[in-house]
Amino acid sequence: MKYMIYQMDVVVASPKENQEKIEKWVETEVTKSKPDTIVLPEMWNAGYALDQLDELADDNGRVTIPFLRNLAKRHQINIIAGSIANKKGKDIYNTSYIFNRTGDLVYEYDKIHLVPMLDEPKFLNGGEQKAKVFELDGVKMGVIICYDLRFPELMRSLALQGAEVIHVVAQWPTSRKEHWKYLQHARAIENQCYVISANSSGTCNGTDFAGESFIINPSGELVQSGPPEKEATVETSIDLSIVEEIRSNIPVFTSRVPHLYGE
Repeated sequence: MKYMIYQMDVVVASPKENQEKIEKWVETEVTKSKPDTIVLPEMWNAGYALDQLDELADDNGRVTIPFLRNLAKRHQINIIAGSIANKKGKDIYNTSYIFNRTGDLVYEYDKIHLVPMLDEPKFLNGGEQKAKVFELDGVKMGVIICYDLRFPELMRSLALQGAEVIHVVAQWPTSRKEHWKYLQHARAIENQCYVISANSSGTCNGTDFAGESFIINPSGELVQSGPPEKEATVETSIDLSIVEEIRSNIPVFTSRVPHLYGE
């Protein structure tokens, strides 16, 4: 399966400009390489203009869903659509949408863990539904958002549901870039799956974002990465056959003894 990741410099507080950037990127980069799947970063519609989200957030995907559906259908690509600020009633969530090649919305996920260091709990609601696997091109996959990466039980739950690829969409800061790197390697190794991340670049309110989007294989080996702290396209193909091979050679899941782990 061929991937392209948009390591995007999100324009803060400008949903229209960011939508135009994504459309231009797809038209210029994606059409040349013809990937199976593209991945966008976290909060690409508004960035971390948290105090303006009441005005900037989409209304239950009213703008975002048709935009992404049309891109997927027109270019026949799967889209791991990063995440957006998204109103549901009076509350605002950090929502990820997944589309298949025919433009069907196959999965929706609201970020469960909110970042205290960036004051997310003051402006956003945490997701209230369990993370689940979805399928693209017959492959079981999952998605988590940024700070979720720090909670190993979340990604393990997706692996136990059969996920072979887990995507991490983020706006992860440069100040904690070592955590970004090592946590992804650890999650790939312990869950014996591909970890594919899309991080943003640029700056918002004094916070620099690290870039360095990764593709890590089920042995924890780096397949490809983006450059630090600048906008880029990351492109590679992954070999899904090695997931089953590694899980057979080191049978972590059949070796589990969950009744002895406790809470």
